[in-house]
Amino acid sequence: MIDPAQLAGAFERNLNVIKMQSAGLSNDDSLIQLPFRGNCLNWVVGHITANRNLVLQALGEAPALGADATARYQRGSEPIDGGADGRLTLEELLETLEQAQAGIAAGLQRASPDDLAREVPGSQNHITVGQRLFFLYFHETYHVGQTELLRQLAGKNDAVI
Repeated sequence: MIDPAQLAGAFERNLNVIKMQSAGLSNDDSLIQLPFRGNCLNWVVGHITANRNLVLQALGEAPALGADATARYQRGSEPIDGGADGRLTLEELLETLEQAQAGIAAGLQRASPDDLAREVPGSQNHITVGQRLFFLYFHETYHVGQTELLRQLAGKNDAVI
């Protein structure tokens, strides 16, 4: 299984991809909606940030995103647009991701093999903390991949990675 240092590095790599895909985009760019069912870059980055709260929770760290903002970016939430209540700016989301990364790195540095092998409390499927963290990482990578397309939607015609 992946060790804690490798997992921290993988989350860091995702953060760096998000920052590269967001570079040069304005907050208004992040609010451009797809012409079909989907979410804008602001929602995707906010959803990733909310997902990182779950990672922090599994590691016993403080959340990086408040409860109201977390709710705004949950699966099934209303689309984000220029007038959406409770949305954060792209800049605020990127800053919060940085804070979350610091907590993830600290929590994983502290995590022992026994910590990761411990069953998640209340888990119906009897998954371990390590399995939970790996699933949350997988979920994040799914959305990180979407950022490339959303960058292009904003009018960039480039390849940043």
